[in-house]
Amino acid sequence: GLKLVTDALNGGWQVHVMVFARNMASSPAIQAAAARARAQGALILEASEKVLSTISRRDNPQMVIGVFGQRWLKPHAVRPQPGDLWIALDRVRDPGNLGTIIRTADCAGAKGIILVGETTDPWSIEAVRATMGSLFHMPVARMGVEAFLQWRKGWPGMVVGTHLEGAVDYRSVDYSGKPVLLLMGNEQQGLPPTLAESCDRLCLIPMAGQADSLNLAVATGIMMFEIRRHALHMKDGSA
Repeated sequence: GLKLVTDALNGGWQVHVMVFARNMASSPAIQAAAARARAQGALILEASEKVLSTISRRDNPQMVIGVFGQRWLKPHAVRPQPGDLWIALDRVRDPGNLGTIIRTADCAGAKGIILVGETTDPWSIEAVRATMGSLFHMPVARMGVEAFLQWRKGWPGMVVGTHLEGAVDYRSVDYSGKPVLLLMGNEQQGLPPTLAESCDRLCLIPMAGQADSLNLAVATGIMMFEIRRHALHMKDGSA
């Protein structure tokens, strides 16, 4: 869509191809985006709505589609400061979950995402769509399990995971004043023992109904906003 393409251009992302609907060629906003993309050397194409629908896999496609280069953050470039929150995700399978987590991390003011092991592709159509543009603002790193465990030894703050056994109420932990790495297991199995043992604290989100588990993106969102609660304030004039 035009908003996501514009967000990416504003963030300095390298655009390779921009495709827009032929019947929108006279739109000033699309003309402006196309001019910026052309200035980067991108291929600019007009297409029918049918072609856009095929590319986007949607019956009612957006009128603009952009193809951008991927960005991966190197693990050594992660330099946490006091109060920072980073999210580490173990073998996430569902692209919708991953995209939603990236979007929620952006909303919560997290500094970045670390993908551990064989995870779904954050650059897939489903994941990118679920981020609603937050992928262009949220650094993403990746590493294998062994590399992560080695890297984790240098983490200067607290590593927090969610787990059903040996856990404390997530609301009882003091997360303030230190960098926090939130480590979440995958949808089916949760945190494996090797990763659970690497945590300084294991937390539990209490539940009262008949369901015995939360969706991964929901659980991660609950944890993120609790960890960041001390740093989040209502803007003046907000209700």
